[in-house]
Amino acid sequence: MESVVQTLLGAVPQATAIWLSLLLILAVAVAVAAVPKGIDTAPVVPAEENRFAAELEAAADEAAEAAVRRRAEWVTAQETVDAAWAAYEEASETARRISAATAFPLMSRRRKPGENIDRQRYLHRVASELCRSQNLSIAQLNDVFAHRGWNPRLHPVQQEAVLRNAVREHRFAAYRKAFECEQAAWRSAEAAAETLRTLRAEAAAARLAGPAAEPADQQWWADQWTPAELPAAA
Repeated sequence: MESVVQTLLGAVPQATAIWLSLLLILAVAVAVAAVPKGIDTAPVVPAEENRFAAELEAAADEAAEAAVRRRAEWVTAQETVDAAWAAYEEASETARRISAATAFPLMSRRRKPGENIDRQRYLHRVASELCRSQNLSIAQLNDVFAHRGWNPRLHPVQQEAVLRNAVREHRFAAYRKAFECEQAAWRSAEAAAETLRTLRAEAAAARLAGPAAEPADQQWWADQWTPAELPAAA
């Protein structure tokens, strides 16, 4: 009798362990069955999680392209300024050289019949050639033909000095215009760079802040940062 009781007592822990295992398996099965079907448990894409930051980053990309274009326009404007200054210096040196050569007065003599007509034709021909080579402006050429501020009866040597001074004035005016364009291009490039820096800073801040930073009215923000608002070349 004692051996039977001992055998039963020894089997109790084993039966208890088996029942506990069955209960655990049943609980796991119930939990799995309770999970809803068709739910996507994949992690949320950052761009979907924070659309405001993604839109800012897209605007920053557009601003970066605009900044590159403005920078290239400024570099081109700088090259134009350098070329205009070189042309002015060349014209100024030529004018000084010719003025020095005509420092001595010409011998006075009686003019031949028709000589004034020849001098006038010489002035018109040389002025036209200088205008075609862009050394004189159209306005200056019109003044030559209208004799506004020009004496067509001067000797060709004297006319050459006057013409070269006019060329120097034209080249200096071209330099000043190129300089003004370069300054406008520089301001445009700086504005585009500042816009890019601002957008990048705001995009970084929005990315760190997370979806809570997204404003309620997305259309308002889109209106504020349209590509048309980026700085344009002057």
